[in-house]
Amino acid sequence: MTLEDVIKNNEGTIVDVRTIGEFMGGNVAGSKNIPLNEIPSRMEEIKALKMPLVLCCASGNRSGQATAFLKAQGVECYNGGSWLEVNFYAAQALA
Repeated sequence: MTLEDVIKNNEGTIVDVRTIGEFMGGNVAGSKNIPLNEIPSRMEEIKALKMPLVLCCASGNRSGQATAFLKAQGVECYNGGSWLEVNFYAAQALA
């Protein structure tokens, strides 16, 4: 299954790892905001989300860090890169 398929088929949860301020400035509809620095302390919440997770941020750097950390914890996830790219695929699912 590709990242695009996961997003278009709504088969997981989109998690935006940007700060709350960045998230409030624009985000993927239905996404959940868990800032990168809060991930270790919110693992119980994260593991309860619908898998796989699609992680996004502004450019893909922070979501890449989050993906590496979560995969090491046994969480099924993808680095979606920029939230704008994830939003593009999510919008196609609604069309």
